[in-house]
Amino acid sequence: MAFLTSIWVGSARTEKEAHRMRKALAVSMIVGVVVIGASIPASASTGKGNLFHDGAVVGTVVVPVGIPGQGTDPFYSVTNGAAGQLGIAGVAPGDGPYHGGAWQVFSVTFRAGVTPYVLTSDEAVRAAQQIGDATVTRAAAADFRCPVTA
Repeated sequence: MAFLTSIWVGSARTEKEAHRMRKALAVSMIVGVVVIGASIPASASTGKGNLFHDGAVVGTVVVPVGIPGQGTDPFYSVTNGAAGQLGIAGVAPGDGPYHGGAWQVFSVTFRAGVTPYVLTSDEAVRAAQQIGDATVTRAAAADFRCPVTA
């Protein structure tokens, strides 16, 4: 009888250990996924890009940093622009109100029936809005940080 009891106790202990091992493995996998997921934004590569400012093409360092609702520098994103349309910075280094590229995003959309044309400055955006060619809508959830370079 003692032999049977020791087999049963050993079997129960093995099942308990197996359950604990499965649980520990599952927890480890979850923690691993969370750690990897959290590190992806931190390891996302920095790139370079271009945008318009006052009619000229300027460079930018593209870093994946969202700052929803916290932008201070106007940035215009044309949703249905003409070929060659870039984003438009309302300010850049050397302008008095430039805050380092903390972009306050505005969505610019050409109205139906208007053939889109390239907009190269915030003044051009306001002119297109004033004559009724385009609408300009604040997109606070899209605010981001991205410095302008020369």
